[in-house]
Amino acid sequence: MTAKQTIEAGKAILGIEFGSTRIKAVLIDEESKPIAQGSHEWENQLVDGLWTYSTEAIWYGLQDCYADLRADVRKQYDVEIEALAAIGFSAMMHGYMAFNDKQEILVPFRTWRNTNTGKAAAELSKLFNYNIPLRWSISHLYQCILDNEEHVSDIKYLTTLAGYVHWQVTGQFVLGVGDASGMIPVDPATKTYDAEMVRKFDELIAPKGFSWKLLDILPKSLNAGESAGFLSPEGAKRLDVSGHLKAGIPVCPPEGDAGTGMVATNAVKPRTGNVSAGTSSFSMIVLEKPISKPYEVLDMVTTPDGSLVAMVHCNNCTSDINAWVGLFKEYQQLLGVPVDMNELYGKLFNKALEGDADCGGLMAYNYVSGEPVTGLTDGRPLFVRSANDKFNLANFMRAQLYGAIAVLKFGNDILFKEEGVQVDRLTGHGGYFKTAGVGQRMLAAALNSPISVMETAGEGGAWGIALLAAYAVNNPNKLSLPDYLEEVIFAGNTGVEIAPTAEDVEGFNRYIENYKRGLAIEMSAVQNKN
Repeated sequence: MTAKQTIEAGKAILGIEFGSTRIKAVLIDEESKPIAQGSHEWENQLVDGLWTYSTEAIWYGLQDCYADLRADVRKQYDVEIEALAAIGFSAMMHGYMAFNDKQEILVPFRTWRNTNTGKAAAELSKLFNYNIPLRWSISHLYQCILDNEEHVSDIKYLTTLAGYVHWQVTGQFVLGVGDASGMIPVDPATKTYDAEMVRKFDELIAPKGFSWKLLDILPKSLNAGESAGFLSPEGAKRLDVSGHLKAGIPVCPPEGDAGTGMVATNAVKPRTGNVSAGTSSFSMIVLEKPISKPYEVLDMVTTPDGSLVAMVHCNNCTSDINAWVGLFKEYQQLLGVPVDMNELYGKLFNKALEGDADCGGLMAYNYVSGEPVTGLTDGRPLFVRSANDKFNLANFMRAQLYGAIAVLKFGNDILFKEEGVQVDRLTGHGGYFKTAGVGQRMLAAALNSPISVMETAGEGGAWGIALLAAYAVNNPNKLSLPDYLEEVIFAGNTGVEIAPTAEDVEGFNRYIENYKRGLAIEMSAVQNKN
C-alpha cells in the first residue's frame, strides 16, 4: 500500500510521546516507517518551588499535537485520519500524579525534575536495600507522607504522565512494566511490583492509618504486547477535537521515555544499551545479571518486556547548549544576518571538532536544575575558565558538548569498571546526536566505547511507542520483543558506528578531572546565587 492507502484503510499506527519540551506524534505504515508527524512545544513551570505542567497544558498540548499531525496528513496525502490500527502513549518517566475517587488531581503534577524528595529517597533506599532515586513516584509519595500533606489520605489513584493520559482515553488504569519500574521497583521474575518492597512500604506507613495500601492505588503493570484497552468514545474526542477519529482503536501499554528510547534504538536485549541525550540524558544498559550491590547513581528499571536495566539518569543535558546557541542567534540577528537554526547548530557543533581534546582547560556546568548524580539539589549553569586557558569558539563549544554528558560518565564508569558489565552495542539518540558525527564522537570519548547512531535516531520516543503499538497488533508469529525488533523492524541494521580515538579519550579524562575539582565552584554558586 501507499502511505495514503494505508491511512485510508485505517492501518496506520500512531505513537505520541510527551517529552520535556515537545509533545511529538509519529504516524507509521505497515512496515513501521514514519509517514507523517506532528508536534507541540511546551515548557514546565516552577510553581511554589516545584516543577510542573498543568493538566490543561497536558490536554491542550495533546490536542494541538494531534491537530498538527492531521494537518501534515492532509497536506501530504489529502486524506483525513478516521481510523488507526493501534495507538501508543509514552511520556517522561517518574514523577507524581495523585487523584481522588472522582479522578480529580489532588496536587499539581510533580515532574521528574523535582529534587525535594531527598529524605524520602534515602529512607526508602535503606529500607529496601535498593537505590530509590529522588524522582521515582514512591519517593514523591513517601515525601508527601513525611511532610504530612493533607491530600495523601484522599489518594485513590497514583500514576505517571503516560499512565494518566492512557487511563483518561481508554478507561484502563494500567502501565507498561518499564514505566511501572520507575514508580517502585519491579521484580524481573514476576514482571510486576516487587512484593517484598510493597510489603515493607505498607508496614512503614501503617501507623498513619490511611484507608489504602500501596497496590490499591498503583496501576496494573503490563508487559509489551499485552492488551491495554481501546480508545473510548470520550477518549477519541479528547484526542481529536475535530471529531473525525473513531473509537475502538487498540491502545498498547503506556510506557516511559526510557523504554521507548530502548525500543527506538533496538536496545532491549541483554548486552545492548542506548544513550538518550536531549533535555535530560540517560544511559540504559540491559544486564545479563543483577549488579553486586546498590549504587546511588545507578537506577534499576526494566525494558518494556521486563528485563533488568541499569540506568544512569542525569537531570540536565542540552538545555544550556540551547541557551548559548540562542545567544549566538541574537548576535547573528543583530548583524542583520538571516538565521537558520539547523545551520547554526550544525556549524557550532562541527566547530567543536576543531577544539583541543581537553577543551583547552575550559569547563561547562549545564545544571539548569539540580543534579542528583553529583549531589546538587539545585542548579546554576556555569561556564568556567582561567585567564591562561585556551579561550576560543572551538574549545568553548567542545566544553559545552563535554559538559552535557559529563555526569553520564560518572555512573557508567561504575558499571564498566567496578561491575565489569559487558556491552556488545551502544546506540545514541536524541537532539545531542542530530549533527552527524559530532555528539557521537564526544560520547565515544566519554564512555571509551564505540557508539552507533541510526538514521531513525531523530524519530525518538514517539516512533518507539509506535513500534510498541505495532508489536501489540502486528506480531502473528508471537516473537519476543527483542526478536521482533531484530528481525522485523531493524532487520540487521545497526547504524553507523564511531569508535573513540586515544587522543579524545585522554582529552575527555583530563576534562573530567578538571570538572570534578570544579564542582566546588558549582556548589558555591548554588549556595550563594539566587
